[in-house]
Amino acid sequence: MQSRIRRRYAAERRFRLAGLAAVWLSAGFLAFLLSSMLWQGASGFVETRVALPIDFAAAALPIEPARLTSRGADLALASAGLEGAVDSAATRAFGKDGEGLLSDGAWVTVRDALKADPGLLSRKTVIAVPVASPVDMAAKGDGPPEAEAVVARLKARGVLTRGLSMTFLTTADSTDATRVGIWGAFKGSLLTMIVTLLLAFPIGVLSALYLEEYAPKNRWTDLIEVSINNLAAVPSIIFGLLGLAVFLGTFHMPRSGAIVGGLTLALMTMPVIVIAGRNAIKAVPPSIPSAAS
Repeated sequence: MQSRIRRRYAAERRFRLAGLAAVWLSAGFLAFLLSSMLWQGASGFVETRVALPIDFAAAALPIEPARLTSRGADLALASAGLEGAVDSAATRAFGKDGEGLLSDGAWVTVRDALKADPGLLSRKTVIAVPVASPVDMAAKGDGPPEAEAVVARLKARGVLTRGLSMTFLTTADSTDATRVGIWGAFKGSLLTMIVTLLLAFPIGVLSALYLEEYAPKNRWTDLIEVSINNLAAVPSIIFGLLGLAVFLGTFHMPRSGAIVGGLTLALMTMPVIVIAGRNAIKAVPPSIPSAAS
């Protein structure tokens, strides 16, 4: 008997150690995954820039400095040919390939500098602008050989710098890889969640309260309960097709991700909220409602 007890205790210790080892191994893999994501994603917050000398006086942009402080400054600078002036300055500074050296959004950086200091229109200055995506990747050690050669030449001239950039967090979709950000997707997701919460939570909680406390027990309530349970098990793709067919196809609602997406997610999550709410109400001891009444 004693030997059997010792063997059982030994088996329990081995099982406990195996469980702890599995937990620590899983935690190690998770830590490795997160650290790898952070290490590789950190480069997205580092931007490579090149010092671009540009003579606004020689460019003679047809725009008054006073307009740079008005609401239409962006459109006025675009109409005045600022992008072409930036490309010309890049060609003069870095040769015939200078235009391809800069990011498509380089002129936006110059535009913002002019808006911040309209006095630049009358003099020559040097502005650090973002480089094209291949050059940026080469500066980070992962670019094509020809781009690495360009980076080496720019470093030798001392015009290449790297610094922290919040562009990834403050911009939306873009055809320029150096201007891509998550702000548009984040804002749309946040608005969709707000619409979903405002619709699904109060309706789901009130429905659960009614079905559990006030609804009569008959065939109709049984049918409603079965329908709710079935809806909770429907795949999300079906709700997506339902939203496409009903909200867009039938009601012709505007193609807004926040509104239509929020309505669709509300339909999908409402059965789950009703079921969870009813289970929570059932878990309340009868003595508490009795004492409250």
